[in-house]
Amino acid sequence: MEYTVKELADLAGVTPRTLRWYDREGLLHPARLTPAGYRLYGPEEVDRLQQVLFYRELGLGLSAIRSLLDDPAYDRQAALQSHLRELEARRARLDALILTVQKTLRDEKGGTRMSDREKFECFKSRLLQEHETAYGAEVRARYGDQEADRAYARLSALTWEEYRSWEALGDRILAELAAAVRSGADPAGAAGAALAELHREWLGFSWEVYTPQAHRGLAALYTQDPRFTAYYDREVSGCAAFLRAAVEAHIQ
Repeated sequence: MEYTVKELADLAGVTPRTLRWYDREGLLHPARLTPAGYRLYGPEEVDRLQQVLFYRELGLGLSAIRSLLDDPAYDRQAALQSHLRELEARRARLDALILTVQKTLRDEKGGTRMSDREKFECFKSRLLQEHETAYGAEVRARYGDQEADRAYARLSALTWEEYRSWEALGDRILAELAAAVRSGADPAGAAGAALAELHREWLGFSWEVYTPQAHRGLAALYTQDPRFTAYYDREVSGCAAFLRAAVEAHIQ
């Protein structure tokens, strides 16, 4: 079955203007044009639009979505499994927040007392799920679901203080990366060696088994995937490339 712009827009709950925008951005082209120049969309375009809207719901930008969908290695079933995991995770986050509010209300009314850890546990879980949303698909594709689940289990088991230390170390890496790139430092030099070691320490919070090969493989993702690159380059362009080069130079 084929759909006009208006018909597909009505079906998907978007506007015709959105579909035309997706066409201009190279995200969703029509299957064909009629002799009069009207866009027509077929089954493949319907499925692609569904994936686009899934990824938009997860907060991805158009360029990142286009890169994912146009990747020759893109697997629709694997993508759907990833969407399902994220939706289930969102439901779990909401359930945890609801439970925390309920416990807090009981505490306020003089009922069961909450420990300080209980007051913040749901927020730690939310931060971990945000990390899974942003980078989980690529990490799972490279290392497998079992390894990814082990990593998140280790992070979930951290105390709040340990988790904050992990976050603080990540912030330190970002700051020192920016300083190194601004100064024109050599990734193969002392600054690169220090950052590679800090990154190894940071990974130790979540990795059950560390290997230099896996470390270099993860660092390679930082320049291969635009979302990783955007994370490291958010203040200074070139940080992702510097970190990858530093890891490749010093982690053997």
